[in-house]
Amino acid sequence: MKTHKDLEVWKNSINLITRIYSITRNFPKEELYGLTNQMRRCAVSIASNIAEGAARNSTKEFIHFLHIARGSLAELETQLIVSQNLSLLTDETFTGFENEIKIIGGQLSGLLRSLKESQKPL
Repeated sequence: MKTHKDLEVWKNSINLITRIYSITRNFPKEELYGLTNQMRRCAVSIASNIAEGAARNSTKEFIHFLHIARGSLAELETQLIVSQNLSLLTDETFTGFENEIKIIGGQLSGLLRSLKESQKPL
């Protein structure tokens, strides 16, 4: 790996940020400091923690930041469910986000597994 920009999980997270910003533009103004802000912050946190962890000098630190990214992903998923329950998202839009979250979650788990395996003594 050269940088975080080479990781598919980071690229997918950047795409997720763009979609979250796009969809939350249509949220009611009273949600600007509620769900809108929180969802945007979570989405940015995912990609940012992947990048920060990849830039660290140790695998242990990278793993730590990937766990934080995974936590932010779960938080975003929760906020998407709340948004759907409040009829702020259509079922189709929610399903698209749900699929993206599954993909990114799987990629994070795979990367974590790979990094943990590389730490095991032979």
